[in-house]
Amino acid sequence: MPKGIYNVPKAFNETVKSYAPGSPEREEVLATFKKMYSETVDVPLYIGGEEIRTGKTKTINPPFDHKHIVGQYHEADKEHIEKAISTALEAKKKWANLAWEHRASIFLKAAELLAGPYRAKINAATMIAQAKTVHQAEIDAACEFIDFLRFNVQFMSQIYAEQPASSEGVWNRLEHRPLEGFVYAITPFNFTAIAGNLPAAPALMGNVVVWKPSATQIYSANVIVEVFKLAGLPDGVINVVYGDSAMISETLLGSRDFAGIHFTGSTRVFNDIWGKIGQNISNYKTYPRIVGETGGKDFVVAHSSAIPAQVATALSRGAFEYQGQKCSAASRAYVPQSMWPEVKKLLVADLASMKMGSPADTNNFVSSVISEGSFDKLAGFIDQAKKDADAEIIAGGNYDKSVGYFIEPTVIVTTNPKYTTMETELFGPVLTIYVYEDAKWEETLVLVDSTSEYALTGAVLSQDRYAIEYAMKVLENAAGNFYINDKPTGAVVGQQPFGGSRGSGTNDKAGSVLNLLRWVSPRTIKETFVTPENYRYPFLG
Repeated sequence: MPKGIYNVPKAFNETVKSYAPGSPEREEVLATFKKMYSETVDVPLYIGGEEIRTGKTKTINPPFDHKHIVGQYHEADKEHIEKAISTALEAKKKWANLAWEHRASIFLKAAELLAGPYRAKINAATMIAQAKTVHQAEIDAACEFIDFLRFNVQFMSQIYAEQPASSEGVWNRLEHRPLEGFVYAITPFNFTAIAGNLPAAPALMGNVVVWKPSATQIYSANVIVEVFKLAGLPDGVINVVYGDSAMISETLLGSRDFAGIHFTGSTRVFNDIWGKIGQNISNYKTYPRIVGETGGKDFVVAHSSAIPAQVATALSRGAFEYQGQKCSAASRAYVPQSMWPEVKKLLVADLASMKMGSPADTNNFVSSVISEGSFDKLAGFIDQAKKDADAEIIAGGNYDKSVGYFIEPTVIVTTNPKYTTMETELFGPVLTIYVYEDAKWEETLVLVDSTSEYALTGAVLSQDRYAIEYAMKVLENAAGNFYINDKPTGAVVGQQPFGGSRGSGTNDKAGSVLNLLRWVSPRTIKETFVTPENYRYPFLG
């Protein structure tokens, strides 16, 4: 594929709308929220061109109002998963051979639909079933998802345009073929953008996909399916199934045609999947691609030169936006003694001013956590902190699940740097802070690096450039996304490719060319124009 012919629209980051009082986008999304909240949807399996309703259903309930029902979804049996595999492989025959420009056009059209007529619907769906405020829904379900779709097309064109050098009398070419088989996409509840990107990225590169969304994200996933269909995605390219996770994974991973997995979820589940792939390795046609983003225990470490108001804001936003349920949320922090009184005062004041409730009320900064299981887990850690001598709750600490799964933004201060909530991934609005002696800056950085099994995101705040450089070196392997004088959340597609290592995943950087390269199998082609007709070389005389 020669250079110079791959001209695609230059990707740009979608502008975040303000949703300020009186703005047209605010009125539209709240009206859409109200309408969708009063209706119910019946979500089928999508296999090829079929919408399959098995009759084995579960309800969809907003986590901030868990007695309310906004729909139901149908669960698959093993026969449906097997059908999804065969349907995908049949669709691959045409999809893999479709000119790349036409694959690109479909996903670029999907981006424009999300930026325009479907923006309010995808945001409202994310607010309803994932309990995101309008701002959190906008930066995720609209902007980040749009960015993924646009930038992936640009990255794809870069991959195809990069060609090897050719010597005299030889033409070398490089093809980027889709993988041989199907890709399994497993997506989480916390980001609608991730849910859309994990099946879309492999599909863009010519692969076919079986997609299992999280049970608590199916409501907005159904809107994604609607957008993809309207954009012209052919039947069978992305097949969508729900149901028993163990059965679905066992069936898909057991197929000889399994070619790769695109995963975001817990470290434990990813480890189990990796183990199953290893057990089945001799059965596969090819070695599967294993791409996963998993857990995190993300940190903020402040140097004594940092500005207290900046530290407090990084903690308030980094730990409690979307109820601490971002993969990148700050869940442990290290603050020097000299600064702690001022940071504490500002942080406690911030939390006292945060309102909590339904996303329909735009005065609320936080809403509920995603499920009863999450609520019970978090409540247990909070209760334990109330009892432990080496922990003190200085803000929050209350919870109530009578209407929704509401956990107050909670700050625990510990005298034990290895206290359980400094090490354990909680995935909720609980921040634990260790106050260190100013003179122990270097020791504290070693502590930050060694405390957690994860290495997803982290932040350092300092006005001392020597301290910043030193922290970057010591914490080189502690975070795949490292932030200087900022909170550890908010990665932007095309600007801060996202992913971590250690127990946080394979660090294949969603939102970059690196991720797309995982979904192709290169073939090198050498064509010789004047082919030799004698085996003898000149040195033989």
